[in-house]
Amino acid sequence: SAEGLDACFIGIPMDIGTSNRPGTRLGPRQIRDESRMLRPYNMATRAAPFERLQVADIGDVAINTFDLKKSVDIITDHYRKILGFGAIPLTLGGDHTLTWPILRAIRERHGPVALIHVDAHADINEHMFGETVAHGCPFRRAWEDGCLLNDQVFQIGLRGTGYAPEDFDWGRSQGWTVIQAEECWYRSLAPLMQTVRERVGDAPCYLSFDIDSLD
Repeated sequence: SAEGLDACFIGIPMDIGTSNRPGTRLGPRQIRDESRMLRPYNMATRAAPFERLQVADIGDVAINTFDLKKSVDIITDHYRKILGFGAIPLTLGGDHTLTWPILRAIRERHGPVALIHVDAHADINEHMFGETVAHGCPFRRAWEDGCLLNDQVFQIGLRGTGYAPEDFDWGRSQGWTVIQAEECWYRSLAPLMQTVRERVGDAPCYLSFDIDSLD
């Protein structure tokens, strides 16, 4: 339970929304395994979160591994309960489909939020292979559901080939700030993050980090 916690880790071991290869369902397990030697004090930032916060790993969401659409509703319901305790959820995924149902629960609690989305892909497809619920669609669905503050959405690191020259432009047409990977090469990201902080201000903000942004 998230009761009494300031923040909590939750795993969503899901890859039924992906279109390439499976395996992201093992992400939460692997992240936990690689974090066993994590120490409570950060030498670079001097942050010591466990001195200030009650934090715990509260396990995995019990998704339906045979039904993506049911899993989406299960995730939203699970996060309603977490947010009801006032805890900040830190999610270990899992394919990116999971972002939409989490944002739905957050909108119910906090209203629309700012978004910092670090990824190789925009994930704003109308559909993938005829399906509107998939790992390439979560931010289109979140936008349709009124989950986002359009002038405070930042997509950072988008790159690679696409199906049309306008593939990254849909977000821009909604007022989002889209920074392609090429704009980040050979330069400090500190000025960009200063701009992000100034624009987001005190608005509630969701951070979504996709592993392929590291490639």
